[in-house]
Amino acid sequence: MKSVLITFDQAHYDRVVATLDRLNCRGFTYWDRVKGRGSKTGDPHFGSHAWPSMGSAILAVVEDEQVDTLLTVLKRIDDAYDLLGLRAFVWNVEQFI
Repeated sequence: MKSVLITFDQAHYDRVVATLDRLNCRGFTYWDRVKGRGSKTGDPHFGSHAWPSMGSAILAVVEDEQVDTLLTVLKRIDDAYDLLGLRAFVWNVEQFI
């Protein structure tokens, strides 16, 4: 299994959740007001100069065979909306209880 952290503009919420639902990734955690760092001063702020409007995040656990499909769909969403940011980060789930 993999953990996938998806950071995105709030306008993408319905698209991202619908994608997770279609792939049967029903267990996830959502934050609607994510603070980021990346400003020249280092002060926390919403989004960043590199990734504008990254105000939301979802952490999902995804089966290995679903990761490529999830990333492909998220990339299409990101490409379709130039002014709204969306990024996804993937890492292995080593242990769980």
